[in-house]
Formats: sequence, structure tokens, C-alpha cells
Amino acid sequence: MTTLTFKVRDEEAQAIRQRAQAVGLSVSAYLRLRATPASPPPPRIVKAKYSGAPVFEGHPDYIPLSLESVNEMLSDFP
Repeated sequence: MTTLTFKVRDEEAQAIRQRAQAVGLSVSAYLRLRATPASPPPPRIVKAKYSGAPVFEGHPDYIPLSLESVNEMLSDFP
């Protein structure tokens, strides 16, 4: 493994240590988690309700598409 070293003000170091301790992590583990963007889970493939075709599962909070909503979105296109 490679070691990274960087300088921070004393107040910043104290705040980082406190935050890491608050979530039960070492400073290095806390900084790794904060520096690495969380990758979203891969989409699941499910069968479409009406056609039975394989489709990507949508997020439960999303409003499902309808013919009317798609036509409205495309109305600005020539």
C-alpha cells in the first residue's frame, strides 16, 4: 500500500479526528471513505409488467413513464 501525507491546520486535524471517532473509524479509514465516491449499486434487470420484456428496475421513488409524459418531454424536439 502507498502512504499519502498532507498538511492540515491543527483545527482541521482535530475536527477530522473527532469525526472519525464519532463514526467509529480510524482517521485513515474515515478519509478513504470521504475521498472515494460511493458507487451506486448495479441496476437489476426485471421483467416488464405488461410485455414481459427484460428491463432495468427503476428506483421506487421515481414516477413511472407513460405515453403522455414521454410525448410531453419530446414535444420540444423538431
